[in-house]
Amino acid sequence: MLSMGEQRYIEFIQDVLISIHENLHELTERKNFADPEELTHIEAKIIAYQEMLAIIRMSADQFNLPKGDIGL
Repeated sequence: MLSMGEQRYIEFIQDVLISIHENLHELTERKNFADPEELTHIEAKIIAYQEMLAIIRMSADQFNLPKGDIGL
């Protein structure tokens, strides 16, 4: 059973991950309608968000966290 503090940390991480996934989805949609100048900026942001997710996954592995439980 998780303590109240542990549950809050999981909720925090899940909230961050949801925001990242939502932003990725929004950027992917915008990419379909972007002009060439905006497209480069959007693609760079998508790459940055993907790198953030990769870092979070690697950290979860290093700390032996159950990635499914936190939404990875």
